[in-house]
Amino acid sequence: MSVAESIIFALAFFAALFLFLRRVFRLLAMVLLGKAEQRFDHLLQRLKALLVYGFGQKRVIEKPFGVNHFLLFWGFILLQLMVNSEFIIAGIFPRFSLSFTGALLYPAIIFVADVTSFIVLIVVVIAAARRLFFKPPNVERSLDAFFILGLVGLLMIAYFGLHIASVVAGQESQVYRPFSRIMASPFTGYGTLLFWQIVERVCWWLHAAVLLLFLVYIPYSKHLHILTALLNCFFRRFGFPHSLPVLQFKRGERFGVSKVTQFTWKDLLDFFSCTECGRCADACPATTTGKVLNPKEVILQGKANLTGNGNAILTSRGGDTIAGADEQTPVSLALIGGDHERSIAPQAIWDCTTCGACVEKCPVFIEQFPKLLKMRRHLVMEAVDFPSEVINLFRNLEQRYNPYGIAPSDRIRWASDLDVPLLAEKPDAEYLFYIGCVASFTSRMKSVIAAIIEALRNASVSFAVLGKEEQCCGDPLRRLGNEYVFDKFARSNVTTFRKYGIKKMLTLCPHCYSTFKNDYRDFGAEFEVLHHTELLGTLLREGKIRPPERVTKERIVVHDSCYLGRYNNIYDDPREVLRRATGSLPLEMDLNRRESFCCGAGGGRMWMEESSGTRINANRTAQALRLDPTVIATCCPYCLTMFEDGIKDEKAESRVRVLDIAEVLMPTHIR
Repeated sequence: MSVAESIIFALAFFAALFLFLRRVFRLLAMVLLGKAEQRFDHLLQRLKALLVYGFGQKRVIEKPFGVNHFLLFWGFILLQLMVNSEFIIAGIFPRFSLSFTGALLYPAIIFVADVTSFIVLIVVVIAAARRLFFKPPNVERSLDAFFILGLVGLLMIAYFGLHIASVVAGQESQVYRPFSRIMASPFTGYGTLLFWQIVERVCWWLHAAVLLLFLVYIPYSKHLHILTALLNCFFRRFGFPHSLPVLQFKRGERFGVSKVTQFTWKDLLDFFSCTECGRCADACPATTTGKVLNPKEVILQGKANLTGNGNAILTSRGGDTIAGADEQTPVSLALIGGDHERSIAPQAIWDCTTCGACVEKCPVFIEQFPKLLKMRRHLVMEAVDFPSEVINLFRNLEQRYNPYGIAPSDRIRWASDLDVPLLAEKPDAEYLFYIGCVASFTSRMKSVIAAIIEALRNASVSFAVLGKEEQCCGDPLRRLGNEYVFDKFARSNVTTFRKYGIKKMLTLCPHCYSTFKNDYRDFGAEFEVLHHTELLGTLLREGKIRPPERVTKERIVVHDSCYLGRYNNIYDDPREVLRRATGSLPLEMDLNRRESFCCGAGGGRMWMEESSGTRINANRTAQALRLDPTVIATCCPYCLTMFEDGIKDEKAESRVRVLDIAEVLMPTHIR
């Protein structure tokens, strides 16, 4: 390599490196426009997450084609660490070589680089063919994707062309480059030495040009996630995002998110970390049933909005400024409802059932639905702009402490013939049995309550209920963005629980369960919360409950509630209760456990109409009916209601019943 070539390459490399670092600095400055958030705790756990999910690609390879991405990722990483680091340094200092690593390690490096390059070339061909001829619904044929694949493929071709020419020209050994040697063999004996020397230099400069183009292009492209996804895995949330930050209701405070700079810096990093794999959209019940919401598009729209507003903010400040944006920082592009592709449609925000499937499936731990809830908070508490049917819900909750607007005095009518003790009469009860709104005011749920009470009495469990003192847990309020009223409900309920010295609470609704267990911790709740399937499972294992002797010919299919499963990781107890009640495990739908499909009622959607696409509960009901069951078993009043509606729509009432798991265990109360 001549001195002139080294100088030209050095100038080109440092120019590319400058453009790369300038862009990275700009992106970092955009991310830090967001509000503060603590994500620097548990550093060892975060390093483990980086290794397992970032470099190990654990969530990526959960799907079959993820292996292809894993090979591409690792092949590229190895090439950068070994081949291209040596290539760049040797381009500036021609005498440099990694041969100083020794007679054993250096040949191993050469061998691995050659094998890896061949694997990457094959993987690129497969990825391109998949997009062209076997494209899955959630994968787009974007020019950017083909351009990147083309660059990677061209880089590999240049690599092999360089070494084939060197081998044929006799300038390097063939021993440790098996694929280069195989590819070079057909050309041996053809062409002059000068010809192959020219080919070698052309391929070297092609390799250099593609490599430097990569360096400049990556931070501007959709493949920015090569850099940011690793950071996102490191800064991941430990556990499911089952709660939201508590707001301080003070004069001058802003509530929710109406512009992109009101998100936290981690939210903004999420926008830049999207791999556009489409797994979130593939799992989303709203997207699947033809609603406006597509969680992948929400993140990409957020990214576009951040890029547009971020560039304007940073340009106005000066290029060397890194600081958060305050409430007075102007933004030119509306985040919600703007008439452009860089804003999020209000309907998409309201379509979300908060089932959490998007978060569960994202390979780089983007938190999609929590961002929608933050925007709901703004629409409800600041813009006062929300679906009309929610108006009655909010009014009923504020005036009568339940979503139905029924008089609070009727809350205990379900207990008229069950002789249930009130907590005011039995303050030493071991468990507060919290019934919840749907169970209290829906006649269908009376048999569910009766079955649970029978099981508790058979096991001699001490319990009592609040009766008229019970009010809504506030789950619909918080999930629909009405944090102000939720705050009042939470504080009022905690005061009641403290008055009675509650230590243990039993719920039959997963939404109440999750709200009390997760959301109320920020309001001073210190009691243990159990879902009825957890307690029933424990009592069965301890032999305190003996299911009635019976031979069942029922075909029972089980459905996982999102708020019990994904939110709180309870999957085994419902199945254990069914197994002990019937003598066999239930049938499983294709989408089960953490892959379960939402019934459509979460996130306040229980009290809202579905104005577009097909009904989510109809989709889930159809999934259950494919197994030809006689019983669909649920453990959630919301799910039970949605399935019963679905069964009626399918006109399948004569052959399929929807039962709570407690009713399967204690069937004498089934109506």
